[in-house]
Amino acid sequence: MPLDSTQALVFLVPLLPVCLFVIWSDLATMKIPNKVVLATLVLYAITGPFVLPIEDYAWRFSHAAVMLVAGMLMNAGGVMGAGDAKFLAAAAPFVPVGDAILLGAIMAPMIIATFVLHRIARATPLRTATAGWESWDRPREFPMGVPLGLTLLTYLGLRALGIA
Repeated sequence: MPLDSTQALVFLVPLLPVCLFVIWSDLATMKIPNKVVLATLVLYAITGPFVLPIEDYAWRFSHAAVMLVAGMLMNAGGVMGAGDAKFLAAAAPFVPVGDAILLGAIMAPMIIATFVLHRIARATPLRTATAGWESWDRPREFPMGVPLGLTLLTYLGLRALGIA
């Protein structure tokens, strides 16, 4: 069952600063701290029972486990870092299984857009203004926390507005 606008808004408000921190941290250090991953899961644990039926709330913790295994496999394959895999798992309970296709439709162009924008920004004066950011100096790596955080925020924002 898809999230209604109230459920999405209840999740979106506390996740906004967390996702923005994930984005900044991954750009600046190429790491997503475990504390932030844990905070994401704790936010679901705290807010979920207030907006979801208890059986849905409880069942969605399995989404985290499934996505953690998937993320670990992607990490082993070099697709994403361990922090990205853990954040993906912690974010999974916020999205019902029925919205997986919608989430993929948001995530695919988000990955492409953020990759292209990151590469363009790397060649502009913005790089000087953010000197010391680790992501600028790793040409073969990309901070996946950027599209992951933006995808979650976009999904919840669209649901909160009743657009998707």
